[in-house]
Amino acid sequence: MLWTFLALLLGGILKGATGAGAPIIAVPVMAILVNVPFAIAILSVPNLVSNLWQGWQHRADHLDLRFTVKFALAGAFGAALGTYMLANLPDEALLVGVAISVFAYIAFRLARPHWVLPFAAAQRLALPVGTVAGMLQGAAGVSAPVSITFLNALRTDRSAFVATISAFFAAMAVVQIPLLTLYGFLTWERFLWSCVAIVPLAAGMPIGAALARRISKEIFDKVILALLALVALRLLSDAVL
Repeated sequence: MLWTFLALLLGGILKGATGAGAPIIAVPVMAILVNVPFAIAILSVPNLVSNLWQGWQHRADHLDLRFTVKFALAGAFGAALGTYMLANLPDEALLVGVAISVFAYIAFRLARPHWVLPFAAAQRLALPVGTVAGMLQGAAGVSAPVSITFLNALRTDRSAFVATISAFFAAMAVVQIPLLTLYGFLTWERFLWSCVAIVPLAAGMPIGAALARRISKEIFDKVILALLALVALRLLSDAVL
């Protein structure tokens, strides 16, 4: 649990610095320590609480409310499908899925750092992209390769990005929590640990915000990507060996 809390602290630092992305660190690390279903279950309550809090803080900053609602509802639907996959796929497949998701995120960030998506196109893509991202979140606990990349490509300001991504993650968490309970992943014991896990995640967020003010975004991004690459390699080795 100590290593799990450290993973959540790191996830909180990333979320505080960028406004999103706690699962991209916390889920792979916890998946190495225990397994993917455990990681998703433990992160479920912190995901809901932190994103409701951030979403409320930025409630007046939505890029377009209809776009946000469409994207969030698609994510919730995808999360339901992904949770069904979580319940029916073997652990090795889930580990590989998380690793591939992380590598896809790294590859896109390196290959297309300045890609811009017109908002008109994003409105048309909100439903399919939101659904795919939700499926990744439900099955692997990591939607960033799709969700964060998609919203980053709009080149909105930070407040609009945080408002939209918070609504998206909160909607998925609302669907995930009862389904994780139904499938037996979120037991009473894990629910209590998940509530406790809010503490390290919340503790990391102001640290991340402070680091973002002192370290250039480029350096911070490179450190995070290097860390993610190491974690993804470890996930693949655990799945194969």
